[in-house]
Amino acid sequence: MLRKVMDIIEPVYVREGAGVLLRRSIATSRLNYLDPFLLFDHFGSDDPRDYLAGFPLHPHRGIETVTYMLGGKINHKDSLGNQGTIGKRDVQWMTSGSGIMHEEMPQKPKRGKMEGFQLWVNLPARLKMTDPRYQEVKADDIPEVKVNGARVKVIAGEYQGVKGPVKEIYADPEYLDVFLSSGGEFKQFITPGHNAFIYLYEGSGLVSGEEVSSTCLLVLGDGDYLEVNGKEDMRFLLVSGKPLNEPIARHGPFVMNTREEIREALEDLRKGTFVK
Repeated sequence: MLRKVMDIIEPVYVREGAGVLLRRSIATSRLNYLDPFLLFDHFGSDDPRDYLAGFPLHPHRGIETVTYMLGGKINHKDSLGNQGTIGKRDVQWMTSGSGIMHEEMPQKPKRGKMEGFQLWVNLPARLKMTDPRYQEVKADDIPEVKVNGARVKVIAGEYQGVKGPVKEIYADPEYLDVFLSSGGEFKQFITPGHNAFIYLYEGSGLVSGEEVSSTCLLVLGDGDYLEVNGKEDMRFLLVSGKPLNEPIARHGPFVMNTREEIREALEDLRKGTFVK
């Protein structure tokens, strides 16, 4: 059964961190939550004043954060002693688990612009207090598959038998970055019952027969496959994952199952016992 477009979400501009300008599609009044996806942001600008203030040291608990860069660099470090740089086409999949203090500071590129995406993925109750960990993958280690006018970078999940390097994630996610040329065709099996969306960030085309143009997030209905046809050159992300079907309690960078667990996180932060 073909997955139809059920809703089209226009991103809204917000400022987060120390003043970074973002376009947000999930965690808005139009789309609060697409289980297990809690937030989706598209960042990037030609004006360094829109991003250089960055995201100074801040806490996370109970979620996974996924950063995928289109251009530029972000320096990061955390309370566990990890530090490094995420560059063009690199991805960082961070499991915050029981708690981590994390800093992400965008850098002004010598040419072009700093641009990328951040996705938050919920953790099930039994894993919310798991040990924090990183999966950091460089661009050269992300496989690319070319077929029928499509070039597909496989970050997580599988396309045409090629598996992405991000593995052992509870939500069994798929995360593909697709370039589709004008007149090209992209087809992909998506596990029935998994929630899925497309984020179209360049060009226009037909998604399951519906004409769409960037920039927008397309919520897909249930089914077992997707078909996209390029009206002009287009670029989009395809993301899917297994819903948790659990209650959520949110407070900024904390996502737990009850308000009491949120109060515990805030108390741990106050007492200095947040990082286990």
